[in-house]
Amino acid sequence: MARVALVTDSTAYLPADLVASRAITVVPVQVVVGGQAYDEGTQITPLEVAEALRTWKVVTTSRPSPERFAQAYAAAAEDGATAVVSAHLSGEMSGTVDSAALAAKEAPIPVRVVDTRSVAMAMGFGVLDGARAAEAGADVDEVADAVMRRVGASSALFYVDTLDYLRRGGRIGAATALVGQALAVKPILELVDGHVAPLEKVRTSAKALARIEELVVERAAGRPCDVAVHHLDSAARAETLAGHLVARLADSRVLVSEVGAVVGAHVGPGMVAVAVAPRPTSA
Repeated sequence: MARVALVTDSTAYLPADLVASRAITVVPVQVVVGGQAYDEGTQITPLEVAEALRTWKVVTTSRPSPERFAQAYAAAAEDGATAVVSAHLSGEMSGTVDSAALAAKEAPIPVRVVDTRSVAMAMGFGVLDGARAAEAGADVDEVADAVMRRVGASSALFYVDTLDYLRRGGRIGAATALVGQALAVKPILELVDGHVAPLEKVRTSAKALARIEELVVERAAGRPCDVAVHHLDSAARAETLAGHLVARLADSRVLVSEVGAVVGAHVGPGMVAVAVAPRPTSA
C-alpha cells in the first residue's frame, strides 16, 4: 500500500505534539529583522517580532529556499514514502508554494504541491486531515483532496489593532480601502480565496471581538468544529474569546495559540484571529 508523507510550512502553526504524532514535516518560513534572517519556530519568537515592530525596526519575511524543500522530500523518500503532499500557505501571501514546486520537479518521488489559499490553523486543520487520510492508506490524490476539503470548509476571521502592518507588508488586499478610516473604525477581516478582505466595521476592539464570536458561532452552524484562537502578544483577549467559544460550541475543540513570527510580522501586536473548521463526521 502506498505511503504518502505530509509536508507543510511553519505558518500552519500546528501544535508540536500533533506534528510529532502525525509525522508531519514542517519547513520553516523565515522572518527578517534588521537584515538578519531567522527560521520561524526555532530561531525567533513571536514576542521578539512584536517588540521589533513596536520599535519600528524593519521586519519582513522570506520564503524557504527550494533546497529546504528538496531536503524534506528526500528525507521522506529515505523514510519509505512513495509520494508526498506538500501543502502551504496562500500563494497570494508568500512565494513558499513556488519554492516547493521548484523542489518537487527534482524530487526522488512524486510530490503533489498544494496551494491551500489559506494560512494558520485554517490550513493546519486541513493538513491534519491529510495526515489522517495518509495513515488510513489513501493515495496522493486522496490525501491532497482531504487537505483541501477541510480547508475549503474552514473560515479565518481576524481583528487587528491597526492596518498599518498589513499595509506595509503588502498583504492588505481589498482591505486597502479601510486604511484612511483606521483611526475611526476597528475592522473585522477575513481570508477570502487567499486574500485579506474586509468583512465588517465596528467602533471598538471589544465590539470587534464580540462580533467575531458571533460570526464563529454562525459559521459553526451547530456542527462540531475544531477551532483555533490565534493571537500576537494578546493572550488575555484570546483566552477570554476562547472561553466564550467553548461555552457556546457544543462538542467542539478549542485551542489557543500565538501566531508565529511570520504572520506576526504582517498583522502586528494585538491581533486576535479565529480559525473555525467544521469537523468531518468521522473525526
